[in-house]
Amino acid sequence: MRKEKGFSLVELLIVLVILGILAVIVFPFLRRARSAAENANAYATMRTIISAEFSYYSQNARFARLDELNAHQGGGLGEISGNTLYRGSFTFQMVPVNPTDSQLRNEFTIVASKPGGIDLPYTISGNHTGQITEIMP
Repeated sequence: MRKEKGFSLVELLIVLVILGILAVIVFPFLRRARSAAENANAYATMRTIISAEFSYYSQNARFARLDELNAHQGGGLGEISGNTLYRGSFTFQMVPVNPTDSQLRNEFTIVASKPGGIDLPYTISGNHTGQITEIMP
């Protein structure tokens, strides 16, 4: 009699079924963890922006627009397009979108938002008081 080495077809199919079941169970958790990490990154970016706004204010006697602030930070906050700052899947915009210098002497509000899609939409707001507020969900 010959000794046969290797796995039978049934054994391979059982392993594939088990791997498929594990993938179905684990995938939603991984997606939620990724979404939570992106949201935490946006929150940290908002904290950095607010801190940079106070630094800019101490030097210029007014708060900065996002393009000015990004230039002041050496482009490290994200990519600027018009009045919008893009970082990861989030967009950061000032409210109003194009504030005047006189408005920026007293206050600023920045809203970060991520559109829905696969994940839930997520929106936070930061302002001149240093407060960051979760608006959605």
